[in-house]
Amino acid sequence: MSETNEITLEFDSKSKNESFARMVVAAFVSSLDPTIEEIADIKTAVSEAVTNCIIHGYENEEGKITLKCKLDKNKLFIEIMDKGKGIENIKQAMEPLYTSKPELERSGMGFAFMEAFMDKLEVLSTPGAGTTILMEKEIQSAASKS
Repeated sequence: MSETNEITLEFDSKSKNESFARMVVAAFVSSLDPTIEEIADIKTAVSEAVTNCIIHGYENEEGKITLKCKLDKNKLFIEIMDKGKGIENIKQAMEPLYTSKPELERSGMGFAFMEAFMDKLEVLSTPGAGTTILMEKEIQSAASKS
């Protein structure tokens, strides 16, 4: 039997769905028996990515967000994608404290948190076509059982 497992979920770009996305990923990764800290890190990163899709990608307009997760042995791969406005300058957007919405009192730490809590982060974006956030995390508790 394969050691991989995958899910794909599409949901509306509504702020109330951010907590749903966090819980789905937490439930999905639970088969690897992650620590509470690992779950908290994953949920925070997912929350930041989904919030970015809602606030920046769609600018609070209606749209769809696609969440894909894959478990491969002891690694979790997460892809969060919107078809919103995209990011003009990814490097600038990823700088800590940078925000394109200062009027909303945003901290500008979303990408910094994703980078800090996950092992790998990649942001792909095309202005006018959307953004894809790719994250990866090795579940240490699962790795030690292998």
